[in-house]
Amino acid sequence: MKRFAVIGLGKFGVHVVETLYQDGNEVIAIDVDRSKVQFCDPYSTQAIVMDATNKENLEQLSLESMEAVIVATGENTSMSVLICLHLQEMGVKRIIAKAQNEDHGKILRRVGATEVVHPEREMAVRLANNLSRPNVLDYIPLSKDFDLIQVMAPKTFVGKNLIELNLRAKHNVHIIAIKESSTNKTILVPPADFLIKKDDTMILLGKHEDMAKLKHL
Repeated sequence: MKRFAVIGLGKFGVHVVETLYQDGNEVIAIDVDRSKVQFCDPYSTQAIVMDATNKENLEQLSLESMEAVIVATGENTSMSVLICLHLQEMGVKRIIAKAQNEDHGKILRRVGATEVVHPEREMAVRLANNLSRPNVLDYIPLSKDFDLIQVMAPKTFVGKNLIELNLRAKHNVHIIAIKESSTNKTILVPPADFLIKKDDTMILLGKHEDMAKLKHL
């Protein structure tokens, strides 16, 4: 069982707490607002009313032994910066912080955050990409250069096997898995002679610019 702490119980923080807890992890939920803490109590291992900007309060929780501490107080920039600084000084190895914008993210990294997330921006990017690529079922930006997408097999792919498509050589795109429409089974790293059928779902990995070209196929 992994152990996590989530500081800040807004919408983002609550979703993180609930998901981690439902996956069988030990989760401590922390916020200065008693009503938010009470709401999270059934969905966490321990829910604590606490001012996390006070370093002495944090030191009582042995957060340095956690798998990760998630700082979700992004709306209050000064609070999140101070909390990340305290966690870094306490020796917490993995600090994931929610940022309001790019500048906020840069500051969070400077004071100890090992990872910074921009939930609103990332959701907006996913929505925009899904709208501009109608056959894309899901879009996940993996890094500054690479995307992972789940896409319905284009009509031009149907009836061809992976050797004929040769996506890696022609488009610099890798096929990670295919979900068959007929059996609902997912085949990881499908063989070269796998035949694409109508309504099959493909999971592809590639660079942004290469993925964008697929919508024209």
